[in-house]
Amino acid sequence: DFANGSFNLVTEDGRVILAQCIFEDFVTSNFLLGIQVYHLFGLFWIGNWIIALGECVLAGAFATYYWTFDKKDVPWFAVFRALLRTLIYHTGSLAFGALIIAIVQFIRFILGYIQRQLKKRKEARWAQIMLSIFQCCFWCLEKILRYINRQAYIEIAIYGYNFCVATCKVVSLLLRNIVRTVVKDNIVRFLLFLGEICIVAVVAAIAWLAFGGYTNYGEDVWGRRLNYYLIPVLLLAFVAYLVAAGFTGVFLLAVDTVFICFLEDIERNNGRDRPYFMDENLRSLMDLKNESTPARESSPNRDTEEESALVKQYL
Repeated sequence: DFANGSFNLVTEDGRVILAQCIFEDFVTSNFLLGIQVYHLFGLFWIGNWIIALGECVLAGAFATYYWTFDKKDVPWFAVFRALLRTLIYHTGSLAFGALIIAIVQFIRFILGYIQRQLKKRKEARWAQIMLSIFQCCFWCLEKILRYINRQAYIEIAIYGYNFCVATCKVVSLLLRNIVRTVVKDNIVRFLLFLGEICIVAVVAAIAWLAFGGYTNYGEDVWGRRLNYYLIPVLLLAFVAYLVAAGFTGVFLLAVDTVFICFLEDIERNNGRDRPYFMDENLRSLMDLKNESTPARESSPNRDTEEESALVKQYL
């Protein structure tokens, strides 16, 4: 009887013995706990590294387009080329950036675990309040670090710097253009949010027309009446949100990359002896013009020979 934990055991000489399983105790091990913590931290680290890899690859492809003066000369397979460059040259930089985020996420996980354990004790109310404050602070810290890392990956994709150098340069660049940065971030994120809402609303409306009252709750189309038509409507709306969030995430990265390239462009070029690399539409929007054209081997950075060589190598 397996339900009661007992079963018949046949020995080698053919005898049948009634055996029974009885739970006595559960033994924990510090080594096993350490292995679980190790794998949990590895999960955070690898997940953030994969995200960093995707951002750096896409930023490299977008930057290749921007820094090609004649947009007709954009190289083929720009994304594949950016992937190879990233895997060959920037794996360590991405791993270091992902490590910083993973450490913050791991600390948040530990704080959350302690907070859940303290909920069982009513006398630990002040401790729970303090942990909630720490959780909020580390959440804000994670958001800030994610934003800085994202901009640093763009700088890495453009010039091939290591993570620390790229972070210092991009932070300095954004601080010198803080007004433009704030305006761009708020406007773009608001417009993308509206786009996500519109996509979800359209998909939900179409799903309601297909499964709701317009088709007699599916009976006119599917031949049978749906008892809970809201379930497929909500499911399709959720899937539409995931798809829309993925596309808007790529678009947001493209905007950030073009913005960083634009800031570098206007700081290093003047449109006369050093022409702008931005396309004609962006120059018209910013009321800028080129009075000369660069040579084929020109680079976006002419301040030093070292940085010029870096741009040629990585783009």
